Amino acid sequence: MDNSEAKLYKQAYWLSLFTIGYNIIEGIVSILLGYTDETLTLFGFGADSFIEVMSGIGIAIMILRIKHNPESHKSTFEIKALKITGTAFYLLSVGLLAGIVANLLMHHKPETTLWGIIISTISIVVMVWLMVTKKIIGKKLNSEPIVADANCTKVCVYMSLVLLASSLIYELTGFAYADVIGAAGLIYFSISEGKEAFEKASGKECCGNNWPQKH
Repeated sequence: MDNSEAKLYKQAYWLSLFTIGYNIIEGIVSILLGYTDETLTLFGFGADSFIEVMSGIGIAIMILRIKHNPESHKSTFEIKALKITGTAFYLLSVGLLAGIVANLLMHHKPETTLWGIIISTISIVVMVWLMVTKKIIGKKLNSEPIVADANCTKVCVYMSLVLLASSLIYELTGFAYADVIGAAGLIYFSISEGKEAFEKASGKECCGNNWPQKH
C-alpha cells in the first residue's frame, strides 16, 4: 500500500470516528430537548442517533479490516454489530409507534419544535458533508464498502429532513398532528435501516453494493 492509499484509509477511519462522536452529542441533545419539549419526533431522532453510534463502530472496524485486506470478509464482530443495530432499529420503531398511539389518545401536542428545526438543519449539513466526503474517498480507493457506507448516509439525511419538515409545520401552523406524522416518518426509515442491517449481516446487496459474507 502506497502513502496516498494509507492517507485515504486514515481519513476514512477518522471520518468514521467523527460520525460516532457527532451522533453521541446529537443523541444526547436531541433526547434531552425532545423530552423537555415533549416532542416525540425529536426524541426518536435522538434515539436513532445512538443506534447510528453502534453502526458507526462497526464501520470503523470495517475500515481497519479492509485497509489491511480489501478482499476480506466481514468479521464476527461486524456481523454481530449489524444484527444488534438492526434489532435496535426495529425496537425504536415499536417505541415510536407506542408513542404515536399514546399522543393520539391523549391529544398531546409538543411545547415547541424550535429545537427540532435547529438540530435537523445542522444534521442535514453535517450528514451531506459526510456522505460526499466518504463517497469521494471510497471512489479513490475503489472500495465498494466505503462507497456503500456513504450511500447509506442518505437515510440519515432523509430522517433529518423528516424532523425538519414536521418541526417547521408545527412551529409555523400549530398543526396538532405534525409531530405524530414526523414520528411515523422516522418509523418508516427505522424499519428500512433495520432491514438493511440484517441484509448486510447476511451478505445480501445493500445500498447498491454487494457485501461479501464470511464463510
